[in-house]
Amino acid sequence: MAISTFRAFKSRNYRLYFTGQSVSLIGTWMQKTAVSWVVYSLTHSKLMLGVTLFSTMFPSFLFSFLGGVVSDRYNRFKVLLLTQFISMIQAIMLAILILFKHYNVWEIIALSVLLGIVNAFDVPARQSLVYDMVDDKKDLPNALALNSSMVNLSRLIGPGIAGLVIEKFGDGVCFGLNALSFVAVIISLLMMRLPDYVVKKHTKNVLGELREGLVYVRRTPEISFVIGMLALISLLVLPFSTLLPVYAKDIFHGTASTFGVIDSVIGLGAFTGAIFLASLKSGTNLRKILAINTLVFGSGLILFSHTTIYPLALLFAMISAFGMMSQITITNTLIQTSVDPAMRGRVISIYAMAFFGMQPLGGLIVGFISQYIGVENTLLSEGIIALIIGGLHIRFLQKWGSKRNPVPVLRKQPAGTTIHV
Repeated sequence: MAISTFRAFKSRNYRLYFTGQSVSLIGTWMQKTAVSWVVYSLTHSKLMLGVTLFSTMFPSFLFSFLGGVVSDRYNRFKVLLLTQFISMIQAIMLAILILFKHYNVWEIIALSVLLGIVNAFDVPARQSLVYDMVDDKKDLPNALALNSSMVNLSRLIGPGIAGLVIEKFGDGVCFGLNALSFVAVIISLLMMRLPDYVVKKHTKNVLGELREGLVYVRRTPEISFVIGMLALISLLVLPFSTLLPVYAKDIFHGTASTFGVIDSVIGLGAFTGAIFLASLKSGTNLRKILAINTLVFGSGLILFSHTTIYPLALLFAMISAFGMMSQITITNTLIQTSVDPAMRGRVISIYAMAFFGMQPLGGLIVGFISQYIGVENTLLSEGIIALIIGGLHIRFLQKWGSKRNPVPVLRKQPAGTTIHV
């Protein structure tokens, strides 16, 4: 079982990537936790938590299409290396700002906007490049699931460390450690031995290639449906995370450590879900797993929403995170394993738009609504919406019941197209 779960590690490039990115992501989650805590401590505003999420993710939505075109037109490795350097500079600027204590919330939001723009170019290049890191393409679904486990293991570790660092050393140290963590991923990228990049001839301009990507998705209903459902989940359900500082501070009457523990438990649930996905046998009906886990996600949120017993709330948060994991990972896997290689960057950019673009809008909606109906009822509503979306997945499965949909067969990469994350 263990060998099967980690079979993508047979590829040297992927092992390097996984190691470096794991360190970097721990720093990233420390920064995310610290930003939320600093903003809420400064403003005591639930709406400002939504604004902070919006400032980070909406720029990714605006520029994701352009990022996808850049990923398909240019050397993805160099694009990724550049985004990592810029992200490190952003983290250094944020650390300096906080350490010198002369800042306001709008300066933090401005730097969050910068990071959001960088992510618009980072995500398509990183996700597309994973294909080239894996030697045996049959291991690609496993590599993508391990990517998710890496993200969520860091979410498990990072917020807990952040809570302790904030209390012992101050929030500025969190931002400084995140800046330092980028060194690991940059070194791992420079150590890779990727195939030589082959310059591709482009017959269309940027706008033409953008249009081509949209047409491709529209004419592929199996992909357009899962991206559409991810967009709904991102808009109406995933922004539940913006309210977690309120639960930690006001409902459970805790400190930064309480917030870190809640975020870490969610990371544990998501990490468990990612390992579960990585352990699935080849040929498993991923769409069925996606439908079931969407229902699990919604049920967990409903149970968490009005629970005042802290240990029980942590259990329900972990259950919801287990189901949440499938939304991102399975959608990504279905895209990566079935899309035309020449279109991969653009389709992933549409996937990123559905994920990054809807969440900030949802964060504003959730922050606004929670001021009128309360955070508990807001999370309850989000859980109910997740159940409805799970029902739509089941309906899609019934409609396509005669087409059992395991991981799609990988197309062979055409010669000359070779060159997160």
